[in-house]
Amino acid sequence: MTLVIAGERSGAGKTTVTIAILAYLIRRGLNVQSFKVGPDYIDPMFHAFVTGRPCRNLDPVLTSESYVKKCFDRHIQDVDCALVEGVMGLFDGVSRKQGSATDFVADVTDVKKVEGKEHYSISFASTAHVAYLLNLPVLFVIDCSRLSGSVAAIAHGFRSFNPDLKFAGLVLNRVASDRHLELLTDALKPLNLPILGVLRRDEAVTIPDRHLGLIPAEELPHLHSAIDKLADLAAVSFDWEQLLPLLAATPNGGGEGSEQLLGRHCLPSGIITQKDDVVNCLGRKFSVRVAVARDRAFNFYYQDNLDLLEELGAELVFWSPLDDSVFPDNVQGLYFGGGFPEVFAEELSGNVLIRDAVRSAIVSGMPTYAECGGLMYLCDSIVDFDGNSWQGVGVLPASAAMGKRLTLGYREAVAVRDSSVLIAGDGVWGHEFHRSHLTIEPTNPVYHSWRYGKRGEVEAVAEGWGVCRVHAAYLHLHWGARPDIPARFLQQCADA
Repeated sequence: MTLVIAGERSGAGKTTVTIAILAYLIRRGLNVQSFKVGPDYIDPMFHAFVTGRPCRNLDPVLTSESYVKKCFDRHIQDVDCALVEGVMGLFDGVSRKQGSATDFVADVTDVKKVEGKEHYSISFASTAHVAYLLNLPVLFVIDCSRLSGSVAAIAHGFRSFNPDLKFAGLVLNRVASDRHLELLTDALKPLNLPILGVLRRDEAVTIPDRHLGLIPAEELPHLHSAIDKLADLAAVSFDWEQLLPLLAATPNGGGEGSEQLLGRHCLPSGIITQKDDVVNCLGRKFSVRVAVARDRAFNFYYQDNLDLLEELGAELVFWSPLDDSVFPDNVQGLYFGGGFPEVFAEELSGNVLIRDAVRSAIVSGMPTYAECGGLMYLCDSIVDFDGNSWQGVGVLPASAAMGKRLTLGYREAVAVRDSSVLIAGDGVWGHEFHRSHLTIEPTNPVYHSWRYGKRGEVEAVAEGWGVCRVHAAYLHLHWGARPDIPARFLQQCADA
């Protein structure tokens, strides 16, 4: 068993509680695997910083319900403890994913009667949905900074909303004083719901944020000190006698290896499906080197995507368009993830040798996959929040301009043309999260996309650029349930 850390809303303190628990477990010398519900990139960076292991995203929209279960099972096989951090409020999700076979997921306003009990259904891709899929109890975090007796109504409401969910206990966050704690505990006594943690209000342990959420771990020079403080805090703030047994990972032997997972899909015959000493159907070793931009400007990657590339036979070459002075040698493909190129636009623009080398490689036909921040970098220019324009790589004839409007949400998309990763007609589920916009719309777009659940109700949006052998779009994709996507990309790289 392990636990799902949930809250009554965004900002309740899930990430602080999660990192504190992870830090304490690592201090005790335990091997810990963390997971994050939803499409987030930044929280998993903090998890990985603490545990030394990649955090895995559990998102049934971007992948599937079955993939969520397989991913969880696969990655708890060799660890002592595991922990799942939720997303937003416990029941915050989306409407039913088209084509889902999940019977219990319906519109959240629907009420069901089961064995005489009133059950409100669970929104798809919510923390509650993932907890239900994995049959895990919830450790519920409540922000108590402006509460006293009402805390009991909140706890009771969330626990009784759908009795199919199991609650392990509560964490009371941002408690102001001993008197405040007394009021809270007195109000909660009739519920018989264990209080497994109490965190006092302390501004010293907050993690700074900016326009897209927390500042990534790599940019915080004093993060080691902050993590040590959180471990100290956790040592005295949680009931470890009760909590430790709940966090123990219990492998069931049902986790599938990557080879079995990949083998379920009809991969192109020229692509290998294992890491070491495997040849393709023609009896030749498959050898593709892919340059993956990873630095302070580009760091939004799902670990499962990187793993799939390696499992399909690629050698990943990590490099920095921000700091490197030499373009990676002997590579056949380029992968630019998302991140914060707008924050480092001046430095990226100033690295002229690298910009020129990237443009030359792309113009010469190197297959390139770029998401969001990567898309911005490939544009003619990036216009930052102050209105300053910085030169980009220049293979996309548009400027990426920062603004106040946040574009956020899941998207359903259909490829309208062949690209380095998709074939015309392919359907994908993705996620957008950005404050920039392009000054020129693509004349020959990669996708037609719809807001999640709105296909047929609103006009499709043309999105994504395909010039040379580039696939560049705002849409973030998780390839976990679609290994045919990286397989096609590597085949394109091998054929280039």
